[in-house]
Amino acid sequence: MKRWIWEHEQYPSFTYDRKKLAQLLEDVSKEQGYLIAMMDVMNQDSLTQRQLETLENEAISTSAIEGHYLSRDSVKASIKKQFGFENVDYTKIDMATDYLVEVLIDANSNYKNDLTLERLFGWHNALFPNGYSGLTKINVATFRGEEPMEIVSGYAGKEKTFYVAPTRERLEEEMEQFLQWFNDTETSLIKASIAHLWFVIIHPFEDGNGRISRAITDLVLSDIESSKISKLYSMSSAINADRKGYYKALESTTGYVHKTDNFLDITIWCEWFLSTLYTALIETKKKLAYIREKTKFWDKYGESNLNSRQVKVLNKILDMGIENFQGDLSKKKYIKIADTTPTTASRDMKELIDLGCIEQIKGTVGKNTRYKIII
Repeated sequence: MKRWIWEHEQYPSFTYDRKKLAQLLEDVSKEQGYLIAMMDVMNQDSLTQRQLETLENEAISTSAIEGHYLSRDSVKASIKKQFGFENVDYTKIDMATDYLVEVLIDANSNYKNDLTLERLFGWHNALFPNGYSGLTKINVATFRGEEPMEIVSGYAGKEKTFYVAPTRERLEEEMEQFLQWFNDTETSLIKASIAHLWFVIIHPFEDGNGRISRAITDLVLSDIESSKISKLYSMSSAINADRKGYYKALESTTGYVHKTDNFLDITIWCEWFLSTLYTALIETKKKLAYIREKTKFWDKYGESNLNSRQVKVLNKILDMGIENFQGDLSKKKYIKIADTTPTTASRDMKELIDLGCIEQIKGTVGKNTRYKIII
């Protein structure tokens, strides 16, 4: 009985319902266009900061999806090192994290280069520089061994097999076909969706297939957006936030969930992929709105000689987004954020009111007095 998607005669002639995807494709393209436009008008410091934050989140999230939890300090140190920043804390740098950051930079920057086996093997070697996955010795920078590649979960004796990948003897042909398609196919959102799925279907490596599939996704999306360093959003962060949906979409496509009609229809996967991408774009759009507000505010008040406490409190609110700062600003919150005394807080806040940085919200008095930032 043919169960897995790669077992069917017409594989890999994937099909999908264009009508069902049309609105999603339009929505995603619109939001991508918005971010591309924002990159053109953001000042370089804000743009670079946002790209580096995205790279940091991408590294942490793509690892977390696979159950590998990286130190944020280590990721930050590696990013600073890669871009030649000063004051790098080399004691924080972990070799595997450092190499993962290199892979992500390559995918997000060198998207015009062909995707080759040599490049993929290099990425794989970077993920496992010591030749081990945890305590297990694995094949690195080459295809997996002869043993079946099965995705299994559950307690001993009650395991469930969620997927079985193509056999080892098929891998050379599978990867040759995939890479030829990838390098010959025009960049598009559908290409990003199929490339991610197809690589996961092949599962050519003993470990790291998910991280590499997401790097391939980044490569396509960065090509669409002509990004530098990194995109402005992290697709892996959005996937990590909906891991159940991620695996459910894969299970409904690759064969765990039995199909009764078109085995090669990947519409469910494409819908999930595009919806998740759309979520990532919308969340980033909101954050960029906060950056615009913050920039506008400091353009207005940057020469006001505010003290470090005042700057810290204002930036805390601006970075969150004014509408997300629950309960508005109060004296009690000012004391906590600025880590200062009630007397100093009262003086600081009066100065901010006099400058026009904040104003008292009408109807609030006494201990319940609240303030809002004026942009």
